[in-house]
Amino acid sequence: MPNIRHSIAIDAPPKQIHPLISSGRGFSQWWAADVNEDSSSGIVELGFFNRATLYRLQPVAMAAPTKAEWLCQSGKEWQNTKSVFELAENKNGTLLRFTHADWQAETDYFVSCNTTWGELMFRLKAATEGGKPGPLFSKNGLGY
Repeated sequence: MPNIRHSIAIDAPPKQIHPLISSGRGFSQWWAADVNEDSSSGIVELGFFNRATLYRLQPVAMAAPTKAEWLCQSGKEWQNTKSVFELAENKNGTLLRFTHADWQAETDYFVSCNTTWGELMFRLKAATEGGKPGPLFSKNGLGY
């Protein structure tokens, strides 16, 4: 199964990054503006393009401050994929390793998502380092 992989150095400790990758509130700062989170289950729904696309993410493995793993429960190609954020502290801050795993095939949409995840990694970096990038996706399109 193909996987999307990224890594990015962030000038902040893992404990500062982890809240942005382990909750709907965190995702809303860099990923999507349309976010709902069920406080009892931790399930997060991300809406895109006026909810024409909806990704429902279930927390699988949360180990603050070093890991956040999500299982996508919806989406034609995203269903049953996993988004894994791993944080390793180093002398300059943190190395974030990201994997969007277990895709069924390397389709054009897979390639497009790889590009999007690259942009999202830089937004996450900026949000963590004190910038105000805002979410890449507004409720009805792109945030820029």
